[in-house]
Amino acid sequence: MAVKFQDYYETLGVSRTASADEIKQAFRKLARIHHPDVAKNKAAGEVKFKEINEAYEVLSDPEKRRRYDELGANWQEGGAGPSVPRGGNRGRTRTHHGESEFEFGGTGFSDFFESFFGGGREGFGSFRSATGQMDGDEEGFASQGQDVEADLLVTLEEALHGSKRKVTLRRPGGNGSIERTDTYNVRIPAGVHESQRIRLAGQGGAGHGGGPAGDLYLRVRLARHPDFSVQGADLYYDLDLAPWEAVLGVQAKIPTLDGPTSLRVPPGTAAGTQLRLRGLGLPREDTRGDLYATVRIRTPVTVTAEERALWEKLASTSRFKPRSEDHE
Repeated sequence: MAVKFQDYYETLGVSRTASADEIKQAFRKLARIHHPDVAKNKAAGEVKFKEINEAYEVLSDPEKRRRYDELGANWQEGGAGPSVPRGGNRGRTRTHHGESEFEFGGTGFSDFFESFFGGGREGFGSFRSATGQMDGDEEGFASQGQDVEADLLVTLEEALHGSKRKVTLRRPGGNGSIERTDTYNVRIPAGVHESQRIRLAGQGGAGHGGGPAGDLYLRVRLARHPDFSVQGADLYYDLDLAPWEAVLGVQAKIPTLDGPTSLRVPPGTAAGTQLRLRGLGLPREDTRGDLYATVRIRTPVTVTAEERALWEKLASTSRFKPRSEDHE
């Protein structure tokens, strides 16, 4: 089965020459519409949200975008989809009995992404005999099956509360047998973090000569969020303020993973200030991380004649001198 080419620029609705800021803005706009927590159709929203995340994962990373653009150019010139081996690097294991390919469903990533950006994870684990050495071509030795690994897209809400995910694994048939598809109800525990591996013991590649099966590992990839970035268990939010709000102070309504809350911004808050909300981050051992609101001062691009007159009056009466040593 051929791997379908994914047009990530089309997914985000941007041109191939879009800047990093344009790509980020497009992602945020679409992610806020299709996030499973706000989408009118939850199931459709979840599918679209994962597609948007995958596109942003590639186009927001300069190296991934460069590789994708090179592939995309060849695809356009060829007039057909890219020549991609079935399964690509996705869940593929290599043994001395040949190469086995595993295809996943329900992980949140397409076959196309796993084939080209899944990290080149060929040969996970090791094909070892009961003595712990490579079995080679000798017969009569039992050896453990290969471990299999795939990425699992996890939203921040799932990382906070935990969830269950149905993941399918289509296995190649051995000795001419028909391939089969296994379904797992995977428990995603609260507090999972980036790159953490969820292990399903004995669900990897089949052993040889009566040896045990390998394990199946699902490596957590935290989904990009339209409002928050993640550092460890802490969340970061860009808080945009009007100049007068920064000067006079304001009660700002901001989003959190627990729902909207009100944040007091004290008078005289400078751009770059980080206002801390304790315990509103992701789980961390027996507690939770924090949420930091980073202040950004936004100025109007256009003003009316009346607004301009007020700004001019402020400029002429204010004692504030931003380029002097004393800013008092």
